[in-house]
Amino acid sequence: MTSLTGPRRLLVAGLAIASALVLTGCNPGSGAVEDFPGLPVAEEEAAGEAGGEETDLGGSTEEETDEEDVVDAPEPTGDEPYVQYLDDGGKLAITIWGSSTCPVVPTELKVVAEAGEGNAVEAVLPEPETRPCTADFVPHTTVFWTPVYTTTTEPLEVTVGDQVVTVPIK
Repeated sequence: MTSLTGPRRLLVAGLAIASALVLTGCNPGSGAVEDFPGLPVAEEEAAGEAGGEETDLGGSTEEETDEEDVVDAPEPTGDEPYVQYLDDGGKLAITIWGSSTCPVVPTELKVVAEAGEGNAVEAVLPEPETRPCTADFVPHTTVFWTPVYTTTTEPLEVTVGDQVVTVPIK
């Protein structure tokens, strides 16, 4: 058996590093992609406006949308988080109502049941704020890449704190 020396060792190490980079590039991270006060722009309104402008729903997006992707904005009841797919299912937006000075911002999404085995994720929440917060009641949205091992072709259960929200098939 021959051992790898000099340039061959560098070539093998370079190929291993390149392979790892390619594989991680296909698997988006579990951290937030975007985070903003307000709701995601209703996609019907985004299609009719210049990109990135604010709407009465809050939040903004510069993405073009299709009419089939239209999502109605929820009424801010505060009873449960609002979760919806964005970008044809490529992203998942989680909107939580609460204080504007101390918004609840999920830090990551963890897959708890893969597609075909339950199709469920959990939004990891930070520790509650200990500083004083305003008593207003506003939406705050955090956007994540849709996890790789889930699917938009079956309902997705999203656990946010002690609540479970089911996102319908895209």
